[in-house]
Amino acid sequence: MINTEEMNGKIKRVIFSENEIKAKIHEAGEWVSMEYKDKPLLLISILNGAFVFMADFCREVKIPCEISFMCAKSYYSGTVSTGDVNITMDVTQDISRYHVIIVEDIIDTGRTLKAVVEKLKERNPLSLKVITLLDKPSRRLVEFEADKALFTIPDHFVIGYGLDCAEIYRNLPYIAEYDESR
Repeated sequence: MINTEEMNGKIKRVIFSENEIKAKIHEAGEWVSMEYKDKPLLLISILNGAFVFMADFCREVKIPCEISFMCAKSYYSGTVSTGDVNITMDVTQDISRYHVIIVEDIIDTGRTLKAVVEKLKERNPLSLKVITLLDKPSRRLVEFEADKALFTIPDHFVIGYGLDCAEIYRNLPYIAEYDESR
């Protein structure tokens, strides 16, 4: 069990404040609300990391939309992707009637999102786009780009606002660089 002192000791620096995140999410919500007005919209959050982003993002979307969840993992207990993408929970509804937006927390190597996108495209949605809170293009191992990235970051392991290290730190209201040296 990690205590508060140990938790705070792993925060190297805050990269994006709670207010910076809220402002970007508001802009993204406006974009989606204009782009998908009068269209059947389904937002699919990738668990576990994107649940905080999804909660705030869907409240900024001012048009009717449905919400669903998938769980795809390639990180298990460390700070490096295993490269093995495992979809442990899938969307159950027929997505062929929807314009689908995948809501992701971070795109790192690109393997997880590429696998998820390929799986969902097979189901023939009306359209399929990806919005990510964070994009880390310097780590890309496969060709993949989000349709919208709220922030682009360098190659740092980050925590907070839904992002974790071994399932801890998701509850931080900001995004911080994780100090792996401590």
